Order: sequence, then structure tokens, then C-alpha cells
Amino acid sequence: MAVNFRIAVHQNSENLHLRLGGDFDGSSACQLLEVLKTWRRFASRVFIDTNGLTRIYPFGVSIFQNNLDPLGDNRCIHLEFTGDHASELAPATGEAH
Repeated sequence: MAVNFRIAVHQNSENLHLRLGGDFDGSSACQLLEVLKTWRRFASRVFIDTNGLTRIYPFGVSIFQNNLDPLGDNRCIHLEFTGDHASELAPATGEAH
């Protein structure tokens, strides 16, 4: 469990901004999925900034990417990954259902 993982949340209009920091492992992936599930009804676009990540574990990426689809209410939400580690976390498509 990455004890140094954190998520800073900021919302403006219909956009949600998440700034990730620390190590991204399986438990970090679960935390990020919970934040997305909680906030998805308030935003149509989510920007996920990966610049603050220090280590990214393949298991965490797998947990995150494999659990994006069952986030909830069948409403599509556009995820946009930014930062140095965007390509490591981003699924093949930016849409989550």
C-alpha cells in the first residue's frame, strides 16, 4: 500500500481536475476509482494530472484500467490524462462508462 499517495481535487464548471502525487499501486488505483465514482455525476470531463507521481506499479495500472468500465450509472465521462506519466495511466480510450 502506497502510504504517500494523494489526490488533490478541484472542480470548475463541468470539469473535474485531479492531481495525483506519490506512488501509484493497487490501493492507489482503488482510491482513484472511488474518487471518480464519487465525483462523476458532477463533471462531464475529468483531467488527471500525473506529474506528481513518483513510482507507477504495473499492478496499480492494471487495477485502474480494468475497473474503469464498471464505475456506475452508464453515463460516459471523458478522461484526459496530462503530465509526464499520462501515457502510463491512460487506457486505450479516454472514455469511461
